Amino acid sequence: MRPRVTMVLAVMAVLLGGVLLVPAAYARLAGDDGAGGGGGGAESVSAPPPTAPPPPTLAAGPVAVNFTGEFFSWALMDRQTGEISGSKNMASTSSTESMIKVWFAADYLRQLGDKPLSAERKKQISTAIRDSNDDAANALYSAIGRSATIKRMTSTCGLTETKPGNVPGYVGWWSFTRMSPRDAVRLADCVADGTAAGPTWTAYLLDEMSKVRGTTASKDQKARSGGGRWGIIDGLPKSILAQGPISIKNGWTPLNYDGNWHVNCLAVTDKWSLAVMLRYPQKSGLKYGAQTCASVASQLVTPQPGAALKVPQQPVGKL
Repeated sequence: MRPRVTMVLAVMAVLLGGVLLVPAAYARLAGDDGAGGGGGGAESVSAPPPTAPPPPTLAAGPVAVNFTGEFFSWALMDRQTGEISGSKNMASTSSTESMIKVWFAADYLRQLGDKPLSAERKKQISTAIRDSNDDAANALYSAIGRSATIKRMTSTCGLTETKPGNVPGYVGWWSFTRMSPRDAVRLADCVADGTAAGPTWTAYLLDEMSKVRGTTASKDQKARSGGGRWGIIDGLPKSILAQGPISIKNGWTPLNYDGNWHVNCLAVTDKWSLAVMLRYPQKSGLKYGAQTCASVASQLVTPQPGAALKVPQQPVGKL
């Protein structure tokens, strides 16, 4: 059969005044693709390798949690664009508690500049960040001018909702400084981009923030310090954790004047900063707030690795 087809093609080529061309498709069907011996066929073209997807990150998206309490708010900054997204009330404020300690360390270090850091101050910064030690934070607060440092924080980092606390009986306490989640992600960005602590000390401060230790368990919670490695970091998948250290600083206190836990979670990387701020009944416990922060973070992971973490169910209420 094949010689007869070839002959027909040859005759047609002669009649048309052309040359003999055997279609590559026919050659392949006939077995002349070069696989078995003498014939030459059309060269195959390799498909381009698939493009690797971008690494997972946190990005703006819907967040839904079952929450019973007085205040639930969050904000996320895309540090590449500066865009801030979050809950509708992300400009509303709550007390900072120990979250503000990162600013005390940054303000001291920026003013220190290129001078050496004394062993005493280094220990205070480390324990104020890693262990959320109140005595160390108080020493730093006094060293940088007390209330003057709050004013510097708002001007240096461009905060728009932050103001001193005015709870009767607690006026002047740094832990009662009012801040919104939107300002909190601005503060984290201010620390991470070097503005807050200055070029000499920024890497050191972010490293200290990545070494926060201790859990929500009662054994890790002391009268003047406490374990603070929980919240946002627990909601991040291994694929994000593997990209590099996550710098965090949480704040948490059960306050008798309103009967609430005041819980704040703050985290920052080179790509994003995230803050979650909460007030809810003390009976729910610290772990409830930590899990709420983790749930917000997990729902913002893009692309989603799986189902978001669930917050413990409470009797009523939903945001």
